[in-house]
Amino acid sequence: MSTIPLAAADTLVRLDDALALTGARGRSVAGRGIDVVDPATGAVLTTLPGDDADDARRAADAAAAALPGWAATPPRTRSEILATAHRLMLDRADGLTALVSWESGKSRADARAEITYAAEFLRWFAEEAVRPEGHFGTAPDGLSTTVVTAQPVGVAALVTPWNFPAAMVTRKIAPALAAGCTAVLKPAAETPLTALAIEGLLGEAGVPDGVLQVVVTSAAGPVVATLLDHPAVRKLSFTGSTGVGRLLLRHAADRVVNCSMELGGNAPFVVCADADIESAVVGAVAAKLRNAGQACTAANRFLVHADVADEFTDALVREFDALSVGPPSDPATDLGPLIDRRAVERIQERVDDVLERGAVLANRPVPVPQAGSYLAPMILRDVPEDSALVVKETFGPVAPIVTWREPDDIVRLANSTEYGLAGYVFSGDTAQALRLGRAMRCGMVGINRGVVSDPAAPFGGMRQSGLGREGARDGIRAFQESQFLSVAGL
Repeated sequence: MSTIPLAAADTLVRLDDALALTGARGRSVAGRGIDVVDPATGAVLTTLPGDDADDARRAADAAAAALPGWAATPPRTRSEILATAHRLMLDRADGLTALVSWESGKSRADARAEITYAAEFLRWFAEEAVRPEGHFGTAPDGLSTTVVTAQPVGVAALVTPWNFPAAMVTRKIAPALAAGCTAVLKPAAETPLTALAIEGLLGEAGVPDGVLQVVVTSAAGPVVATLLDHPAVRKLSFTGSTGVGRLLLRHAADRVVNCSMELGGNAPFVVCADADIESAVVGAVAAKLRNAGQACTAANRFLVHADVADEFTDALVREFDALSVGPPSDPATDLGPLIDRRAVERIQERVDDVLERGAVLANRPVPVPQAGSYLAPMILRDVPEDSALVVKETFGPVAPIVTWREPDDIVRLANSTEYGLAGYVFSGDTAQALRLGRAMRCGMVGINRGVVSDPAAPFGGMRQSGLGREGARDGIRAFQESQFLSVAGL
C-alpha cells in the first residue's frame, strides 16, 4: 500500500495510516471491486469490495433486527454516544482530513473545515436527542386526555453525494440515530472512505452492531431500489441531483416511504448598487469557490447592478488572480481538482458556448497542473441569461456575471430557474436586502454574507431543490413520526 505523504493541518499523514481509519465491521467481500481514485493525479488510492443488491438486503435486515433495541435505548445514552463520536472525530481530524482531501480532491484547508463542520452535526444532535417533544393536556370536550409523543420512523436509507463525504454523512446519520432510527448508508462510489471511517468511529463510540450499516457500491440504482423495496425501510434521506431525486420519489411512492430530498441548486448572488463591494467580493469568493464550486449552495450566477458591475468585476478578478490551483497535498493550494475529467469537460463546453455567444472572459485563468481533473477559475461578463451556464447548475469554479438595473428585473432573474435552494443578497440597506431575500423562492438566503450552512439552522430548498429540512430541530423531526394517544379517565 502506498505511503504517499499528505500534509493535513500540522501533521504529515500517510495514506496507509489514513486508510486504517476505514476498517468497517462486517463488510462483505462479494461483488466487483471499486477503485477509489485521487482526482489530483488519477491514481488509484485503494480498491474496496463492492456490495450488490443482496448485500443491501442483508444490511436492511440487520438494521431492522437492531431497531427495537436501539429505539428503546434511553435518549441520554444515544446522546452520550453521539457526543463521544464528536470528540473522536475531532481527535482524528488529521487522518479524516487526509481521507477527504485524497478521495474528493479538496484543498487541505477545505477538507479540514469540512471535518470541523461535520463533527458539529454529531454534537448538535447529541443535544437534540435529549430534548423530547410532545404534548399532554385535557381534550376540549373534557372526556379524555391527549398525549402526543414522537416515535422513530424506523429503518432509514441514507444516500449521500461525493462533494462533502464527511458532512453529508453526519448530517443524516446523527439525527437518525438521535431519533432512535437504525440506518443503511450508501455513500457515493467516488468517496466511500470517509463514510467507512465515520462508521468505524461511531462503532468505537458505542453504536451497537446492526444499528448503522454502510453499503459501498457502484450499482447505486439496484442497491437503492432494493432498500426502498425492503419492508422495514420507512425513510429515505437523499442528497443529489434533482433528476435522480424525482426517480427516487416515484419509486418511494409505491410503498409510501417517508422522503427527505436535498436536490440541485442554482444560487443567485445579488449585488445591489449600494453594496459594500469589498464585503460583496469576500462573500462571492466564499459562496463561489468553496470546494472549487462543487457545492449545491455555491453561487451559480452573479446578478450585479449595472452601476457597480465594473467595480465588482475588477475586484473579483484580483481575488481570482491571487488563487493557487494545485494538488491538495500542497499547503499553499487554494483550489484542488474537480471530481473527474467529465466535470471539467462539461463545464468547459458551457464556457465555450457563452464565449461564442458574445460573453467576455474577464480574468486571465491561472496555471493548473496537466495531470488530474483541474479547471482554472474563470469570471465571465455579458453572459446570456438563457445560457446553460446561467440556467443550469455549474458545479465548478466559474462565475458568470449578468447585470440589471430595475428591482423587478432582479426578482425575475433570481427566480427564473426551477431551483430554489440558496441565494445571496448584498446591499447597504438591510431592509432592502431582506425584502429581496423574502422575494426569492429559496430555502436559504445569505444577507451580506457568503455562507448559509449551519448545523443549528434548517438546511433545504424550495421548488425543485427538495423536500424537508436538515439540521436544526427540523433535522431530528425528519426521522420521527407523531403518535397521538387518547386516554380515557385521566
